[in-house]
Amino acid sequence: MILIAEDDADDRFLLQAAFDENGFVDVLRFVENGVELLDHLNACISADDSVLPEFILLDLNMPKKDGREVLRELKQVPDFRKIPIIIFSTTSNRQEITRCYELGANSYITKPNSFEQLIQVVKTVRHYWLETNNSH
Repeated sequence: MILIAEDDADDRFLLQAAFDENGFVDVLRFVENGVELLDHLNACISADDSVLPEFILLDLNMPKKDGREVLRELKQVPDFRKIPIIIFSTTSNRQEITRCYELGANSYITKPNSFEQLIQVVKTVRHYWLETNNSH
């Protein structure tokens, strides 16, 4: 399962379409803000049959609790610390990127400008985190 925190409905649709276009059948779980993300993860560890996500795609600019706050909190919880977190944001500011890595992000990707680029980004991210990096 891949957990995607994204408040924009169009971006959620495009991400789902990019996974579909690549032929991936991964279970995608979408949440719309940081509070929902943390609630979902807490439900995963309290339910015996649930599993934690393989990785989290995390938007930075979300309502209720933004990606920076979520990242900081996730890295403080032993059960969640090992989940790879890929920041997926329109922000390409070098200071912001550095700050996210300092908070514990595993990767930072600036959202692409076209659907074709998104298809490639999804393919690359999934390949790296699910196929070549199974050490987590």
